Amino acid sequence: MPAAQTGKQPAARSSVPRTAAGQDGEDHPSFFGCFEQDASGRFSPDRLLKVLRQAGILTDDPRIAETVANLDRPAPAPAEPLLLSAEEFAAATRRNRGIIERAARGELAVPDFPALVEDLRRIHQEVRADRTGAVAAYIPQLARVAADQFAISVCTVDGQRFSIGDAEVNFCLQSVCKTVNYCLTLEEHGPDTVHRHVGREPSGQGFNELTFNKAGLPHNPMINAGAIMSCALIQRELDAADRFDFVAETWKRLAGGRGVGFNNSVYLSERNTADRNFALGYSMRERGAFPPGTDLLATLEFYFQCCSIEVDARQLAVAAASLANAGVCPLTGDPVFSARTVRHCLSLMSSCGMYDFSGEFAFTIGLPAKSGVSGALMLVVPQLMGIAVWSPRLDAQGNSVRGIEVCRRLVECYNVHPYDLLTGTGAGKRDPRLKRQQSAIEGIVGLCLAASQGDLNEIRRLAACNVPLGATDYDGRTALHLAAAEGHRDTVDFLLSMGVDPQPVDRWGGTPLDDANRSGHRRLAQQLADAAGPPRNAPGAKQ
Repeated sequence: MPAAQTGKQPAARSSVPRTAAGQDGEDHPSFFGCFEQDASGRFSPDRLLKVLRQAGILTDDPRIAETVANLDRPAPAPAEPLLLSAEEFAAATRRNRGIIERAARGELAVPDFPALVEDLRRIHQEVRADRTGAVAAYIPQLARVAADQFAISVCTVDGQRFSIGDAEVNFCLQSVCKTVNYCLTLEEHGPDTVHRHVGREPSGQGFNELTFNKAGLPHNPMINAGAIMSCALIQRELDAADRFDFVAETWKRLAGGRGVGFNNSVYLSERNTADRNFALGYSMRERGAFPPGTDLLATLEFYFQCCSIEVDARQLAVAAASLANAGVCPLTGDPVFSARTVRHCLSLMSSCGMYDFSGEFAFTIGLPAKSGVSGALMLVVPQLMGIAVWSPRLDAQGNSVRGIEVCRRLVECYNVHPYDLLTGTGAGKRDPRLKRQQSAIEGIVGLCLAASQGDLNEIRRLAACNVPLGATDYDGRTALHLAAAEGHRDTVDFLLSMGVDPQPVDRWGGTPLDDANRSGHRRLAQQLADAAGPPRNAPGAKQ
């Protein structure tokens, strides 16, 4: 709520110039005002870490590593909490001041992060009851995975993170690796060269179908044939070990610097049951689709290895956030991919990333995503956040049953579908980019402005977005007051037809009828009088 309504004055924003790293050039009172102090003006490190944790900034975040290390000191006595003077507090936080201050002020990508956490907890609790689907059986090692494991992890473009469930359990990337491999080919060769060897249209077929486009090329890089082609294009001059290390290192960079694993048993299992992938490879070679000099067997081995890279849900969420952040890892600032590369990748994830369910997913969810038969699902909300869901139970198309349901529920809660912008926040949805109550406040302000201008189209849009048409501003003024004062009869007609109270009273005791009379709008005043009915003290009036 505005400061005038809460009785609290917002902390003044610092006018101190920031350095290139986004840190204050010197200590400033506005920074200290973000944190609680005791009666003697001392600061609690525990309180600071709690503020950061609530904002989604965790203690293993490399951007606050120095502050965490500086605060790791013994208390003066076992029974006493550690408290720091203003000078000690400033020294401990100075190197990481930028991100700490933004978190404390609620200025990160998702200002009301606790609300998002609450929704994710609820969604996890509700969706975990779904035990439909089955683990992938065509790769023996995947068939042995405990089917009911379930994790959700989120990372915003400002590095706010939350995870719930089995988020620390490693799983193989499987087809999710296709996204990064495609990006690597684009970075190395550019889209024109890459797409001389692989198409960019949905196939409408299963991910491992023995089918090609009219040019004899794989339909797109997000199905098996296209992913094998990507592997044929990545760092061709390197030997097999260095090529794998190159891909693994890229995943490490995307995931914020945490090393990824490799599941050798899944790799061996997949290689031993890969008849269809071998058939795809030989068919492409027969059609002349590969670049000259391609070693087909080495390429297939490389593909199986990439599918067998292991991450956990926390790492996958950071990688997804790196794509949401135009290729820059939000935890490290590492520009892993160019924005142009990410744009191309997200475009194909949107149209081809969910196997032969991609069209339905684009219709209902509308966001770039990629799934894998390990049960992994990576969802990207551009310029906002990345989400990872892992649940091994798959549907008939090979997508995680719970993963798709989590995506459905997120889009029901939040206006993150790209075309929600056509109707504002959408009926009943919230904008995660806004601070708590900011959406409602801005809706009321917009409603009053539209009414004063007679902008009936905007009022209809706000009504569709669940903005209450009878809401009042600080002075108790409603849209009906303002429309009446300005003489906008069509606006008054609409508001009354929507059941708005015809006699709201502002802080000065005035009604819309009073405003219409004061401004000389006689016909409109008569309309309001008729809507209001006889005065309460008139003969025959209902008491």
